[in-house]
Amino acid sequence: MRRIQSIMPTDSSAPASHKPSVWRAFSQPAAWTMCLLGFSSGLPFLLVAGTLAFWLKENGILLTDITMIASAGMTYAFKFLWAPLLDHWRLPLFKRLGQRRGWLLFAQLGVLVGLLVMAALTPRQLVPFVAATLFVAFMGATQDIAIDAYRIEIAPPSAQGALVATYSLGYRLGLLMAGAVALILADHIAWASVYALMAVMMVVPIVTTLAMHEPDVRRFVPASWREAMHESVIDPVTDFFRRYGLAVAVLALLFILLFKVPEQSIVGGVMSPFYRDMGFSKTEIGAITKIYGVWIGIAGAFVGGAAVARWGAWRTLGVAIVLESCSNLLYLLLLHNHGNLMMLTTAISGQNFAEGLLGPPTVAFLSLLVNRQHTATQYALLSSLVNLPGKVLGFFAGGIVTALGYGGYFVITVLSILPAMLLFACLWRRFRYDEPMPA
Repeated sequence: MRRIQSIMPTDSSAPASHKPSVWRAFSQPAAWTMCLLGFSSGLPFLLVAGTLAFWLKENGILLTDITMIASAGMTYAFKFLWAPLLDHWRLPLFKRLGQRRGWLLFAQLGVLVGLLVMAALTPRQLVPFVAATLFVAFMGATQDIAIDAYRIEIAPPSAQGALVATYSLGYRLGLLMAGAVALILADHIAWASVYALMAVMMVVPIVTTLAMHEPDVRRFVPASWREAMHESVIDPVTDFFRRYGLAVAVLALLFILLFKVPEQSIVGGVMSPFYRDMGFSKTEIGAITKIYGVWIGIAGAFVGGAAVARWGAWRTLGVAIVLESCSNLLYLLLLHNHGNLMMLTTAISGQNFAEGLLGPPTVAFLSLLVNRQHTATQYALLSSLVNLPGKVLGFFAGGIVTALGYGGYFVITVLSILPAMLLFACLWRRFRYDEPMPA
């Protein structure tokens, strides 16, 4: 069976005595390309989740319906279903751009068009509006598949921590536009106009995609349909179990499923109504959670990236998981301090820093598990597993809050990390040495 043959440099060429260099990791040109691509990923994400929830609430939609509609981002958790297409099929009208850039441009154009359709429909035409929301989420997820594969293929594993940190910078700038700027604008202009402006912002990443270079990877077309199906669907799954063995592979997959539940459970539609119910205005929410909070998250991402470059993904990941899950308890401060901006700032500082810290070791660890013969497919599958359980919990967040209150919900999200940490301890001996060689 024919394979994808990568000609990118590998870590095996690095001298074993060379100490990890944080500066070298962050100064590589690929790191700043990822910053621009991160903006492309961050911009649509909140527009089908947290920001969308504000628009829906102002149109009189019930909380239970808001959390379900704003869970359109759950589409991101199923992106592995169509990821094999991005590894093995070129879009007819985008072939000249190459495998990664062609799919990326297609997805970015889809996000732009979808946002314009949402702006034209508004929630008053709820059914087609929800369909347009799902389309934007689908195209945003497709864009993420292409970006993740591009990132893995342009640099060795030892550089992935820095790539994720600069990607997080761009990603959070995208969140800044779709979160804080959108919320502040919504106090002065119609939501439809806000979404139209966000669509225009997609021009920046589209230009970036046209200007950057395709990864230097040779790709071979399978000789038959049967070989193509085996290469794109069966082998990406069996390869993982073949390389790690059944026991380690199963434990690793269970760990991947569980360790980001606390983070993902507060990403969806539950937080926007929570802030409003705590007595904060849209401008206050935008300024603290979407402007100040974004920069705190960026600081956390750079600390996480530096930690990965110095100590490796696995050790950094364990510390970041504990800090991020415990940070959800900070939201309990707001339950008895309605409208208190100092308490909101405290909660956002701790939670956003911990969330940013968790990003680089998460992506670096998942990237280490990927076989570059199946870059897009395996990474999409692993990253989907990371996000799925938390998004499912977020889907039912409205019902849980109705039954137990916001405090009960936040406590549940923190306790959900205990099984993951037990699995982390079981996998410690296997992955503590499975670190990237220094760049």
